[in-house]
Amino acid sequence: MSIAENRIIGAVIIGVGASLLMDLWNLFLKRAFGIPSLNYCLLGRWLIHMPEGRFVHESIGVSPKKRLECAMGWMAHYSIGVMLALGFVALASDDWLTRPRMLPALLFGLGTVVFPLLVMQPSMGLGIASSRTPNPTLARLKSLGTHIVFGLGMYASALVLGWMLQEG
Repeated sequence: MSIAENRIIGAVIIGVGASLLMDLWNLFLKRAFGIPSLNYCLLGRWLIHMPEGRFVHESIGVSPKKRLECAMGWMAHYSIGVMLALGFVALASDDWLTRPRMLPALLFGLGTVVFPLLVMQPSMGLGIASSRTPNPTLARLKSLGTHIVFGLGMYASALVLGWMLQEG
């Protein structure tokens, strides 16, 4: 396998691992503190409305439900995680996959919070940076924390991947 293929496969594994850690984090927040997570069915609904030319909703929760929106939302969630990891690995130093460092992954994860705050939330009717939610500060902190966990998940996944490759 070429170095480029290894980087792509590594990025896919890292993206899935980071997304999974994000999901575990959100499950912890929900069970321990009653803080709900993004309903990925609503993400799917938002995406399925796009081919019809509808990109912005007054409130995605009251927009018409779409067939397979939950499946689409979950697939999109993991696909977005993989695409972000591919972007990170493309930007990272050539040896990051073999010698991952936490700070670059953490900063990248933190930087990805611009997508929900400035694109997804306003488009779904939640306002810029959750300004139209009942508790904008909590929603913003949750978004920041979740994306920090995504960055940590990329780092942790790269460590596990490296360990598995050394063992095998």
